[in-house]
Amino acid sequence: MAPVKRSSEEPTARARPPRILGLRGAPQEAPENTRASLEGALALGLDGVAYDVRACAGGELVLMADAYVDRTTDLCGLLSETSPLELARADAGAHFGARYAGERVPYLSEALECGAGPQVEHLIFAPEPGALGEVKAQLDERSEPPRVRIASDELATCRVARALGLATLWIVPRVDARVAARFEAERFDALGASANAWRAAGLDRWPGERVCVRCDSPADLLYATAQGFDALLTSEPRRALAVRELVARAPLVPAGYPLLLEALEVDASTRLSSEGEWCGAWRVRARLESPLDEPAQVSVELVVRRGAFRARGLPARFELAPLGRHEFEFELAGGSWSPGADPLLVARVQSEAGELVLDAPLERVRYAVLREQSLRLALLRESPADPPASVVIRRRRRDLLAAIESPGDLEGARIVVRLGDDVVFGGDGVRVPLPEGFDFQSGGAPFSVGVLGSRRTPRGRRRFLRRWAGGLPDVAPSGAPGRLLRSAR
Repeated sequence: MAPVKRSSEEPTARARPPRILGLRGAPQEAPENTRASLEGALALGLDGVAYDVRACAGGELVLMADAYVDRTTDLCGLLSETSPLELARADAGAHFGARYAGERVPYLSEALECGAGPQVEHLIFAPEPGALGEVKAQLDERSEPPRVRIASDELATCRVARALGLATLWIVPRVDARVAARFEAERFDALGASANAWRAAGLDRWPGERVCVRCDSPADLLYATAQGFDALLTSEPRRALAVRELVARAPLVPAGYPLLLEALEVDASTRLSSEGEWCGAWRVRARLESPLDEPAQVSVELVVRRGAFRARGLPARFELAPLGRHEFEFELAGGSWSPGADPLLVARVQSEAGELVLDAPLERVRYAVLREQSLRLALLRESPADPPASVVIRRRRRDLLAAIESPGDLEGARIVVRLGDDVVFGGDGVRVPLPEGFDFQSGGAPFSVGVLGSRRTPRGRRRFLRRWAGGLPDVAPSGAPGRLLRSAR
C-alpha cells in the first residue's frame, strides 16, 4: 500500500469530512428501522440517520423498508393491510436477538424525535410519493424539526418532494453526462450513487452535493472519505467513523485500506458438518500497513457478530514501525446457517497520538464460472428442515440467463439476481446484462442469486428468501456477495 500525497487540486482539499448517516440506524447492532437502532447510531456520534417510511392500513406513517411486514416483525402480510393496533402488538426485535424482544415498529413522529434539532440530519426514503404530504405536515407541526431530506431513485418522487419545499437526494445506478444534465435541470439538492458508480464517472466536480450510498466496505468508505464526498450512507457506522478518523490523522492519504484480508471461500472442501451450510475452516493471511509516521503498538482480536467462530494463532501484540508493514496468518473455523454479518478482524493501533481502531470483515464467498453451458447452483439450506432448491445459470452473448430449477417448498417463487451493483427481480427466469468489461476482470463481478417465495407457518403465510450466497436484498445484514467469473481460477 503506497501512500499518496494530497493535492490541492484534488477533492481531498475540502475542509470538512463527509457527514455520516446510519442507514436504517445501526442495523448490525440493533434491529433496523427501530428507535433502538436510530438512537444507537446517533449515540455513536453519527451526523444523522436514514430510514424508510410507508403507510399502514390506517394511513399512519411507520418505519418499514419492505411492503411486507414478514421480514422484520412477527406478523405476516402487507403493511398496507396491517392496522395500527396490530402493529402496536408486533415484535420488531426478537428476530434480531433476545435483547431486543418487544421492540416496536416506530411511527414517523417517533423517529423525528430521535436527535431532534437542525444539527441532526434525517434522510427519509419514501417509496410511496403520496406519503410526502404527511411528512411535510409533521415537520411543519414541530417547533424544532431535524434537518430532513427526501431520498428516492424515482424522478417523480423527487419532483413531488421539491414541489413541497423539501430537500431532495436523487439516487441513480450510474453517473454520466445525461444524469448530470438531468440533475441540473431538475434542481435537486444532491445526487447519490454507489462508490463504483462514482469511480466510473471520474468526475472531480459536481453541481451539487455528492452522496455515496451503500457505502459499507473499508475500500468504499476510504474512497468516499478521502475524495471529499459531502455525505455517505452506511450500515457500518463504527467503521465509517474510524475511517473518517484515519483520514484526519494520517499524514498521507492511504491508497488502499491499511488492513487487508483474503476472502474465505465456502465450498465442499471447507464446509463443516455441524454448524450450518454457511461455514468452513480456513487458513487466513492478513496484512496491516501503518498509515502513521510514528511507531505504534498493535493488538488484534476477532469479533463475532453472527454464528459461531473460533480463531487460533492470532498474534497477541506486535510493534509496527512508522509507515511499516506486518503480515501474519491464523486459523479460523465456524460459520452459521445464513449469510450475513461476517466476523471482523479488529486491529487496535496505539501510538502517542492515541488509539486508531481498524476493522475488516472476514467475508465468506462462493464462486461460479459463467459459460454457455448451464450451471446448476444449489441454494443454501438456511435451516435443517429446508428441502433442496436450485437455480441454473448460463451465458448468452453479453447476457447472463438465470432460471429457477427447483424452488424447494416455496410457493409463488420468483428469481432475484444481483450482478455488480444491480439487483433484478424476475418470474421463473431473468436476463441480466453482463457488466461492462466483464471478460477482462480477472476477479470477476459481485454476484448472487436466490429464490423469493412464501410458505405457510403457524402464524400465517410468510415470505422467505433462499440464497446461493450473501449480497441479496430483503435481508439485512445480507453478507458479502459471491463472485461470477469468466473462467476457472
